Amino acid sequence: MKKEIFLCAISNISNGSCLEDCGFCTQSLKHHTDIKRYKYKDINDIVNEAKNAKANGAVGFCLVTSGRGLDDKKLSFVCKAATAVKKEVSELNIIGCNGIASLKQLKTLKSAGIDLYNHNLESSKEYYPNLCTTHSWQERYETCLHVKEADLELVSGGIFGLGESNNDRVSFVQSIKSLNPFTMPLNFFHPNPALPIKASHMDEEEALSIIRYVRSELPNTRLMVAGGREITFTTKQSQIFDAGANSIVIGNYLTTAGAEPNKDIAMIKNAGYKIALYCDA
Repeated sequence: MKKEIFLCAISNISNGSCLEDCGFCTQSLKHHTDIKRYKYKDINDIVNEAKNAKANGAVGFCLVTSGRGLDDKKLSFVCKAATAVKKEVSELNIIGCNGIASLKQLKTLKSAGIDLYNHNLESSKEYYPNLCTTHSWQERYETCLHVKEADLELVSGGIFGLGESNNDRVSFVQSIKSLNPFTMPLNFFHPNPALPIKASHMDEEEALSIIRYVRSELPNTRLMVAGGREITFTTKQSQIFDAGANSIVIGNYLTTAGAEPNKDIAMIKNAGYKIALYCDA
């Protein structure tokens, strides 16, 4: 039987208005990156993006907002968007990605149609203070615990190539393992001259070895290679599946463009894999 690859698409429904200082993030106002900034995307546009994602074979659709977390206005908007998408594209699994959240807020999202919640630890507990000073790693971890308590499926991962050591990578993966997420996104740092982190993009072989290690530690977790895939695995994109990944993000990312979905689909099929037609989240 051919290995199935699960596709997920992102809708950046609120962009570039974050007051946190995460050194890897172009959405922080503190870094003055050259990106398009807007408070809230039109609901009709979000629904149309969901329809396109489904047409391109996606089984997951992620509603992402910038900022530290949820307030009443943002929570209401995400719920409105989720409900509209579920009404028009009921087959999609809807993922919320809206920062630090309380148990009560997460239960509200679930009642509006959110199936999974994505909140990344980003890196190890030890290294995280080098990346962000405006909130703690522990706050991130506690949100992930709230996700599970709210009976939502957890999506949690992070970014490799931020200057962390191998020991940091081991510590980070063990923390993710303790959460037993449904999906772990593996992002690879995409350099931007405006960001305070000046690391270059990672070597292909090093990145593939990371996927193999994560797969060995989380044998039953869906591993999604997300941000930085195109610039990291330039000539070896199909090898991420041999290394253990079984999911990718198609289309554009938060502030950077991705490949055309049809090219990714052709790459997957040419490598001998098939597109998953459903998700059991």
